[in-house]
Amino acid sequence: MITLSHYLIVAALMFVLGLIGIMKRNNLIMLFFSSEILLNAANVALAAISKFYNDMTGQIFAFFIIAVAASEVAVGLGLLVLWYKKTGSIELNSMNNMRS
Repeated sequence: MITLSHYLIVAALMFVLGLIGIMKRNNLIMLFFSSEILLNAANVALAAISKFYNDMTGQIFAFFIIAVAASEVAVGLGLLVLWYKKTGSIELNSMNNMRS
């Protein structure tokens, strides 16, 4: 039988994978993907704890996290497309030109 600890271990592994992706990647699209993995890890943990305690609060929070993640992707990818049209690159190092 799958217990709460199994779900929390999967969520922790997803969180670590997303954190490593954010720390190691230089491509902005990969940073977006890694942040989505972090948010989904939180969703898995919230939904599992909610199911364990027979309370809908965690699932409601997970729903709001999904809504925030969708808006983050829409705004972020829009900015990314504009940045690519301006510079021709989506590497994080090309963002240093924004300072001047």
